[in-house]
Formats: sequence, structure tokens, C-alpha cells
Amino acid sequence: MAPVHDLGTNTPRNKSIRKTVFSFKTYQAIVLLLTFFAYASYHATRKTTSIVKGVLDPRTTELGFSPWTRSYFLKTQQQEQQHSKLQNGWAPFDGVDGTAMLGEIDVAFLAMYSLGMYFTGHLGDRVDLRILLTVGMVGTGLFTTLFGAGYWLNIHSFYYFLVVQLLAGVLQSTGWPSVVAVVGNWFGKSKRGLIMGIWNAHTSVGNIAGSLIASACLSYGWGWSFAVPGILITFVGLMIFFFLPVSPEAIGIEKEEYLLKSPEKDKMTEPLLEGKPDKEDKAISFFAAWRIPGVAPFALCLFFSKLVAYTFLYWLPFYISDTAIDGEFLSDSTAGTLSTLFDVGGVIGGILAGHISDRFDARALTAACFMYCAIPAIYLYRIYGSASLYWNIALMLVNGMLVNGPYALITTAVSADLGTHSSLDGNSRALATVTAIIDGTGSIGAAIGPLLTGYISAKSWGAVFIMLMGAALVAGLLLTRLVVAELSTKLESVKLKTAGTGSLSEPNLVAHVV
Repeated sequence: MAPVHDLGTNTPRNKSIRKTVFSFKTYQAIVLLLTFFAYASYHATRKTTSIVKGVLDPRTTELGFSPWTRSYFLKTQQQEQQHSKLQNGWAPFDGVDGTAMLGEIDVAFLAMYSLGMYFTGHLGDRVDLRILLTVGMVGTGLFTTLFGAGYWLNIHSFYYFLVVQLLAGVLQSTGWPSVVAVVGNWFGKSKRGLIMGIWNAHTSVGNIAGSLIASACLSYGWGWSFAVPGILITFVGLMIFFFLPVSPEAIGIEKEEYLLKSPEKDKMTEPLLEGKPDKEDKAISFFAAWRIPGVAPFALCLFFSKLVAYTFLYWLPFYISDTAIDGEFLSDSTAGTLSTLFDVGGVIGGILAGHISDRFDARALTAACFMYCAIPAIYLYRIYGSASLYWNIALMLVNGMLVNGPYALITTAVSADLGTHSSLDGNSRALATVTAIIDGTGSIGAAIGPLLTGYISAKSWGAVFIMLMGAALVAGLLLTRLVVAELSTKLESVKLKTAGTGSLSEPNLVAHVV
């Protein structure tokens, strides 16, 4: 490590250092913005399917349209009512098995996404992340557009839509491990939960944007609901290719330059991945990553957490349009717009969970408490969500906050904690693999939830909500061992302080769980 200098004096050396620090912070801002919009565009393309479900499924014809013209969220689109293709369903989804077929397409996409996640995460520690992201985003744009092309080409083959979604799922899996690894290259460990909680709002922003775009395009034909997000993600992918700095080293900024900036190292600027300078890191193996303390319980917790979150993501607009609210049914477009409030709650939940986990240094306890609180919230939404529009909105916001809070925390701050675990001995090439394992396992649950919902909802929505409450309970229970370890450490610290033996530093949750 280079010696510490007084940067207050205007020597040529200090001016150069201050310029480097300014440039470094500028690049940090660019990285945050580009990765934010990159992953938001991924989620925007995923959300379109849930909006179009009600159009493809013939039960749409049985639904009325919103009578509450005074509210923004309840505006009707006259063109949508007059569009004959929106009222007749779309083969092959216009049969009695239409709902189940839509569920099968969802699970096909998510199954390939979860399997692809393990592979692309492993690949992400070995190739240029900028190229990997660009290929994934442009490819996602292509296959999203091809799904919508079925509208103009008058395609009614179930296998066409199935294969397109399978390939789209593989390409979508490039996104999450790549953006987390890039951000990990640039940002430090201080307030990681809060910073990543705010940054993780891209998930909800993408869902909201996808819902609004898909809903607005329905009146022109459901194909546009896929084509427009597909074009947008392709454009953002090209921006990634031309402008994304993957790491400080990739643009010629040496670690000694940006770490030498003040008498006390700024942890906001200190990179998460600070490997040993005297040796080249080797990418960690898939099975070695599983053996990192804390990876398995958090991965399994995310399995059930994403089962709940993605069931809401894919089926909430359909549930709203299929359920009378205060005795009235809403249009597909209105239901899709209204469902964005779940994601608004998700933004709040992600930031809140990150802040609380930073404040108390308790990732597992925070995630578990959110999941336990989600159980009564899900129950209340099922019972009272149809009582009135205002109850529906309020309870939807609360559910979004409690369901997406731990989901956001685990996929960002916890993954970064585990990917830079002390057992890795400073290895800087593990974060993408660890992130892929955690989110890939969670994505298996994300595939199972919508699949089961497609079959169960045809018989009883009540049974769907029982499944969601059970999954939330199991997600919380899986973190019990980590929660006990966190609480034990804190109690021991309090006892030592009380006894006057001095304070005990509290290690990170994954560092003291063996």
C-alpha cells in the first residue's frame, strides 16, 4: 500500500490524486446508471407476459371495464373495448386449458432462466462482462420481439411461443450476475445494504415501466406490448457495449491511485473486490461456491421468496382483472396499470430492508422478519383486497414492500457479502458465481410458483394464497440458524460491554456462521 499523503496541499501530486478521485466518482455514477437501466430493461421485457395474459386467455371476454373514470389508475381505453382481437382471445390460449398453457410458458421461461443462471454466472467470472451483457440484452430484445411477432404473422402454434420463451430465458440469465459483478468492482463495503437497496429499485422500475408500456400498447394489438420493450432493451444493450466501464482496471485506473485519497480510506470508493496484487486470482468452482458459509441457506430462502414474488409478478394483473373489486371488474389494461403499485411497494421495501440490515448489521434477521410479516399481509390482501379499490391499493403496497424487501436484500447486499467472504482469501473472481448460485436457485422457485398458480387458480384463488403464505413461512424458517447466530453474537457483545471488558467487534453474519 502506498504511503498516505496530505491531500490538502496543492502540490502537483495531490492535484493529480484529486483529479483521479473525481474521475473515479464520475465513473461510479456512470456504472450505477447504466447497470440500473440495463436490468430495468430486462425486467420490463419479463413483465409484458403478465399484462397480455388476460388478452390471450378467453376469460377476458367475460370481464367488464372500469367504471371509476375519475382515478388515473382506473382510466379506461375506449380503443381497447373496440378492438375485436382483444375480445376473442388468441389461439391456442382460447381453449379450456388456456390458463394452464400460459403457466407452462412461464415455467419454461423461468426454468431456462434459472438453469442458465448457473452457467452464465460461472461464465461471468471468466469473460468480459460488457460483452456478456450486450449479447444477453440484444438477444433478449430479439426473442421478446419474436414473441410479439406471432400477432402480426398470425401464429397459433403453442410450441412456437414455448420455444421463443425458452431461448429468451437463457439470454435473460446473463443479466443479474453481470450487473452485480460490475457494481461490485466499483463500490465499497460501507452502507452496502442501503446503496444496493436503492440501486435494486431497477427491478421494480422495470416492472412498472413494462406494465405501463404493455398496457398502453394493448389498444394497438398485443404484439406491440412485446415489440416495444424488445426494441428498448436492444437500445440499452448497445449503450452498455459502447459506454460501460466494467472495472477501474479496465479503463486504466490503478488501485494505488484511487485508494490513496485521504488519511482514512473511503469505504464508499474502496472496491468490493480487492484481490491480492501479487498473484492472479483464479475463478472459483461451482461446488466451492456452494461451500461458502451462508450460501446454501440464503439460496434456499430465496427459492421460496422468489416463488412468492414471481407469482405476484406474473399473475397479479390477471388476478385483479379476474376478481370483482367492490362488485366491479376491471379491464386488462387497468388491472395491469394498477398492479404496478405492488412494485412501488417493492422499491420502498428494498430500500427499507437494506437500511435496517445496515443499521443493525443483521441481514438474516431483517430478511426473516420481512418474510414472517408478509404472511398476514398476504392473507389480508386475499380477504379484504376486493372490499374496495382503496383497500386493494393499500394492501398491495404493503405486500410489495414485505415480499420484495428480502428478495432485494438477498440478491444484492447478501450476495455481495457472500461473494467477498473472508474464506475466499481476497479472491476477486467469485462474486458472479456466488450471485448466480443464489439467484439461480431462487429462480427455480420463481418458475414453480407461476406454474402451480396456472393450475391452482383455475380451481381456487384461495388455494393460491395459501401456497404463498406457506412459502413465506418456509423462507423465514430457512434462515433460523443464521438469525440465531446473529442474535447470539449481539447478545455476547452486549454482555461483554456490560461487564466492562470492552466492546466486541461484530463480524459480518456470514463470517461467523460455520
